[in-house]
Amino acid sequence: MSLVLDPAAQDLLFRQARTANTFTDEPVTEEQVQAIYDLVKYGPTAFNQSPLRVVLVRSAEARERLVKHMSEGNQPKTATAPLVAILAADNEFHEELPELFPHFPQAKDAFFAERPVRERSAVLNAALQAAYFIVGIRAAGLAAGPMTGLDFAGVQKEFLDDDHTPLMVVNIGKPGENAWFPRSPRLAFDEVVTTV
Repeated sequence: MSLVLDPAAQDLLFRQARTANTFTDEPVTEEQVQAIYDLVKYGPTAFNQSPLRVVLVRSAEARERLVKHMSEGNQPKTATAPLVAILAADNEFHEELPELFPHFPQAKDAFFAERPVRERSAVLNAALQAAYFIVGIRAAGLAAGPMTGLDFAGVQKEFLDDDHTPLMVVNIGKPGENAWFPRSPRLAFDEVVTTV
């Protein structure tokens, strides 16, 4: 095998991991979420920017406000998951670049002075961080149910502001009964990779 990572870890993170549709009622703790973030924050991004923002929806009142913005098929899953996270991109991430990219603090103004450039970079790099976050959830022995079937404008208005772009909602917890759909096919190596 060409991979260094232990096969059991490969299964946990990728081969056996699935998008969960049901969860047990076992809570997801703040300590678990912090451990997930403290692991995945090291994933690479352009200019070491960190535009991902995570809103943990824990209270019943906030959950109710979120559920109404989910598509009909996602509402029951979101209503019953132990923890729900809204993942968003901070379009003002450049303000942190002098700290996060100290060997070239001028990057803040040299590359990200214009809002449209920042927004494109924020969404791309926050999406990378969102993927790391999902893998981190799996590394914690939990299951993730990432969803983009939602009213993005409604979620933004309800939970964020104009400087934050919602990317997805992720249900988090231990998988429940009948949590998985059958495994969907994946493209083969030769269908994806070309050599020039």
